[in-house]
Amino acid sequence: MHDFLDIHDSSLFRHGEELCGDQVRLVQAGDRTIAILSDGLGSGVKACILATLTSQIIATMLGAEAPLDEVLSTVIGTLPMCKVREIAYATFTVVEVNQVTLEVRVINFDNPPILYLKAGHPAKLQHRVEKILDRDVIISEGRLERGDFLAALSDGVLHAGLGGAMNFGWGRDNVLKFTEQTMLHNPGSARAIVTRVLNEVNRLYHDEPGDDATIMGVYVRARKSLMVFTGPPLKEEDDRGACDKLFAFAGRRVVCGGTTTNIVGNYLGMTIEADISTMRRNLPPVGYVKDVDLLTEGILTMARTLEIMREVKGDITRLPEDRNGAVLLATELLEADYIEFLVGQSISEYYQNPLLPRNISIRVSLVKEVVEFLREVRKEVVVDYI
Repeated sequence: MHDFLDIHDSSLFRHGEELCGDQVRLVQAGDRTIAILSDGLGSGVKACILATLTSQIIATMLGAEAPLDEVLSTVIGTLPMCKVREIAYATFTVVEVNQVTLEVRVINFDNPPILYLKAGHPAKLQHRVEKILDRDVIISEGRLERGDFLAALSDGVLHAGLGGAMNFGWGRDNVLKFTEQTMLHNPGSARAIVTRVLNEVNRLYHDEPGDDATIMGVYVRARKSLMVFTGPPLKEEDDRGACDKLFAFAGRRVVCGGTTTNIVGNYLGMTIEADISTMRRNLPPVGYVKDVDLLTEGILTMARTLEIMREVKGDITRLPEDRNGAVLLATELLEADYIEFLVGQSISEYYQNPLLPRNISIRVSLVKEVVEFLREVRKEVVVDYI
């Protein structure tokens, strides 16, 4: 089973601010994934601009494979210094991982030290200190394995509870212990780990953060794969081949569309059972059949699924609790890391009716919109037209 690099970031804004002074940027450059967390000095608009500038410079140069010393010299040389506090106007942590070998390099400039847990327990990467323009830059390197979790933090995380619940703030050691406890519960995703830790940060701040607080987590876990078979193939003789591909797929399987469902039922020699409790005014019920995780109607359900995913901005934790075809399909799509669409190009006369709304007129067009959205929320998507 493939390893998957699960990356999730989340931020708390300083109380009263509309912009976050911490910025995260993610770049894909060949086999390399580059994640950057930059913390602008202070908070609000100025900090946001500085952090955005810093993360953009790093992302552009590292993505173009510029030498590390050149990247760091450019960034550090560009950032002004605060004359009063004698610190840079923006700090940063860069996590660069090779997705094939899982070799990792972490570059830290004045941000809190990273958190690193191996098999759920605190561990350390080998590190060295380099002098760039008279400033110390800590570079850590190693190789990640399945189950490893690594996190970059802004200092607002460590300052949680300062002067209140904790005289000197939460501190890195306590953050690390809390993260270790979180890992004991088999969280399943980077989102789950980051969310739980950041919720504790917010609690210590009594829901009024005194500083921007950001966690950027990298979790190595098994990849969650999904195949969606929707629409009958252009040639009827290809029906069996499509079903062969569906049931040979190592992962979860979803079938969308009445005709497509019948093709699968005939292939299996089984009758599809409908769950009437999932039927809604504008959505047909889901069905059940052996070795398929979800069966739904096609165009109406997929169109509503896309609407729901856009409404929650791809956040699976915000999906409606209603158990209907669209919510169940959205759950499958947002839960998966790798999604393969098997899209039949045979066109139903019903959906070519010019009197019908445009958004349900052409299946292929709708699938393209779904695929585009899924890629925006960092899903790896492959489409096979049949």
